[in-house]
Amino acid sequence: MRVSVRPLRHSDLVHVLAIEQRSFPVPWSLGMFVLELGKPSSICSAATVADRLVGYLIAAEYGDAWHLMNISVDDRWRRQGIADALLTDLFARQNAVDVAYTLEVRRSNSAAIRLYQRHGFAAVGVRKHYYQDNGEDGVIMWRTV
Repeated sequence: MRVSVRPLRHSDLVHVLAIEQRSFPVPWSLGMFVLELGKPSSICSAATVADRLVGYLIAAEYGDAWHLMNISVDDRWRRQGIADALLTDLFARQNAVDVAYTLEVRRSNSAAIRLYQRHGFAAVGVRKHYYQDNGEDGVIMWRTV
Protein backbone atom coordinates (compact mmCIF):
# COMPACT_ATOMS: atom_id res chain seq x y z
CA MET A 1 0.00 0.00 0.00
CA ARG A 2 1.38 3.41 -0.98
CA VAL A 3 0.28 6.42 1.05
CA SER A 4 0.59 9.82 -0.61
CA VAL A 5 0.34 13.13 1.22
CA ARG A 6 -0.76 16.25 -0.62
CA PRO A 7 -2.31 19.61 0.27
CA LEU A 8 -5.91 19.39 1.44
CA ARG A 9 -8.39 20.99 -0.97
CA HIS A 10 -11.85 22.46 -0.49
CA SER A 11 -13.18 19.68 -2.72
CA ASP A 12 -11.93 17.14 -0.14
CA LEU A 13 -14.09 18.51 2.65
CA VAL A 14 -17.08 16.24 2.06
CA HIS A 15 -14.79 13.23 2.74
CA VAL A 16 -13.02 15.00 5.59
CA LEU A 17 -16.33 15.75 7.31
CA ALA A 18 -17.43 12.11 7.02
CA ILE A 19 -14.20 10.93 8.67
CA GLU A 20 -14.40 13.71 11.27
CA GLN A 21 -17.95 12.79 12.29
CA ARG A 22 -17.05 9.10 12.71
CA SER A 23 -13.88 9.93 14.64
CA PHE A 24 -14.78 12.53 17.25
CA PRO A 25 -17.63 13.01 19.73
CA VAL A 26 -17.52 16.76 19.01
CA PRO A 27 -16.48 17.04 15.35
CA TRP A 28 -15.21 20.18 13.68
CA SER A 29 -17.72 22.00 11.52
CA LEU A 30 -17.35 22.68 7.81
CA GLY A 31 -16.66 26.32 8.67
CA MET A 32 -13.74 25.39 10.92
CA PHE A 33 -12.06 23.45 8.10
CA VAL A 34 -12.74 26.23 5.57
CA LEU A 35 -11.24 28.77 7.97
CA GLU A 36 -8.03 26.76 8.39
CA LEU A 37 -7.72 26.15 4.65
CA GLY A 38 -7.80 29.90 4.13
CA LYS A 39 -5.07 30.77 6.62
CA PRO A 40 -1.56 31.25 5.24
CA SER A 41 -0.21 30.15 8.63
CA SER A 42 -1.88 26.72 8.45
CA ILE A 43 -0.73 23.44 6.98
CA CYS A 44 -3.65 21.33 5.82
CA SER A 45 -2.72 17.92 4.43
CA ALA A 46 -4.61 14.99 2.95
CA ALA A 47 -3.42 11.39 2.98
CA THR A 48 -4.55 9.29 0.04
CA VAL A 49 -4.31 5.68 -1.02
CA ALA A 50 -5.01 5.07 -4.71
CA ASP A 51 -6.48 8.60 -4.92
CA ARG A 52 -8.91 7.90 -2.07
CA LEU A 53 -8.76 10.35 0.85
CA VAL A 54 -8.14 8.28 3.99
CA GLY A 55 -6.85 10.86 6.48
CA TYR A 56 -6.03 14.50 7.10
CA LEU A 57 -3.98 16.79 9.30
CA ILE A 58 -4.43 20.43 10.26
CA ALA A 59 -1.57 22.35 11.93
CA ALA A 60 -1.32 26.07 12.54
CA GLU A 61 1.65 28.26 13.38
CA TYR A 62 1.21 30.27 16.57
CA GLY A 63 4.21 32.39 17.47
CA ASP A 64 7.23 30.13 17.66
CA ALA A 65 5.38 26.78 17.65
CA TRP A 66 3.19 24.71 15.39
CA HIS A 67 -0.02 23.49 17.01
CA LEU A 68 -1.28 20.16 15.69
CA MET A 69 -4.97 20.96 15.81
CA ASN A 70 -6.61 18.01 14.11
CA ILE A 71 -5.49 14.69 12.72
CA SER A 72 -7.68 11.77 11.84
CA VAL A 73 -7.68 8.62 9.76
CA ASP A 74 -10.74 6.90 8.34
CA ASP A 75 -11.65 4.16 10.83
CA ARG A 76 -11.42 1.56 8.03
CA TRP A 77 -7.78 2.55 7.37
CA ARG A 78 -6.36 2.90 10.87
CA ARG A 79 -3.13 1.23 12.01
CA GLN A 80 -1.77 1.11 8.48
CA GLY A 81 0.74 3.97 8.69
CA ILE A 82 -1.55 6.77 7.49
CA ALA A 83 -1.09 9.01 10.57
CA ASP A 84 2.65 8.27 10.50
CA ALA A 85 2.78 9.48 6.90
CA LEU A 86 0.89 12.68 7.74
CA LEU A 87 3.16 13.50 10.69
CA THR A 88 6.33 12.65 8.74
CA ASP A 89 5.22 14.98 5.95
CA LEU A 90 4.48 17.78 8.43
CA PHE A 91 7.94 17.52 9.99
CA ALA A 92 9.65 17.30 6.58
CA ARG A 93 8.13 20.67 5.62
CA GLN A 94 10.02 22.31 8.48
CA ASN A 95 13.77 21.86 8.07
CA ALA A 96 14.62 24.76 10.36
CA VAL A 97 16.36 24.35 13.68
CA ASP A 98 14.37 25.01 16.85
CA VAL A 99 10.98 24.12 15.38
CA ALA A 100 8.50 23.24 18.12
CA TYR A 101 5.21 21.38 17.83
CA THR A 102 2.48 21.05 20.42
CA LEU A 103 -0.87 19.32 20.75
CA GLU A 104 -3.48 18.18 23.23
CA VAL A 105 -4.76 14.61 23.28
CA ARG A 106 -7.37 12.88 25.40
CA ARG A 107 -5.82 11.17 28.38
CA SER A 108 -7.71 7.98 27.43
CA ASN A 109 -6.41 7.92 23.83
CA SER A 110 -3.43 5.67 24.48
CA ALA A 111 -3.03 4.74 20.79
CA ALA A 112 -2.64 8.41 19.82
CA ILE A 113 -0.28 9.08 22.72
CA ARG A 114 1.94 6.18 21.59
CA LEU A 115 1.86 7.51 18.00
CA TYR A 116 2.96 10.96 19.14
CA GLN A 117 5.68 9.52 21.38
CA ARG A 118 7.07 7.56 18.40
CA HIS A 119 7.35 10.89 16.61
CA GLY A 120 9.27 12.57 19.41
CA PHE A 121 6.48 14.18 21.43
CA ALA A 122 6.66 14.10 25.21
CA ALA A 123 3.91 14.78 27.74
CA VAL A 124 4.61 18.01 29.63
CA GLY A 125 1.36 18.70 31.43
CA VAL A 126 -2.37 18.27 31.67
CA ARG A 127 -5.27 20.58 30.87
CA LYS A 128 -7.89 19.62 33.44
CA HIS A 129 -11.39 19.06 32.03
CA TYR A 130 -10.18 20.16 28.57
CA TYR A 131 -12.73 18.23 26.50
CA GLN A 132 -16.18 19.77 26.74
CA ASP A 133 -18.16 16.67 25.79
CA ASN A 134 -17.21 14.69 28.89
CA GLY A 135 -14.79 16.82 30.91
CA GLU A 136 -11.85 14.52 30.17
CA ASP A 137 -8.36 15.87 30.76
CA GLY A 138 -6.15 16.75 27.81
CA VAL A 139 -2.51 15.70 27.88
CA ILE A 140 -0.26 18.50 26.61
CA MET A 141 2.56 17.19 24.45
CA TRP A 142 5.54 18.99 22.87
CA ARG A 143 8.12 18.06 20.26
CA THR A 144 11.17 20.24 19.73
CA VAL A 145 13.68 19.83 16.91
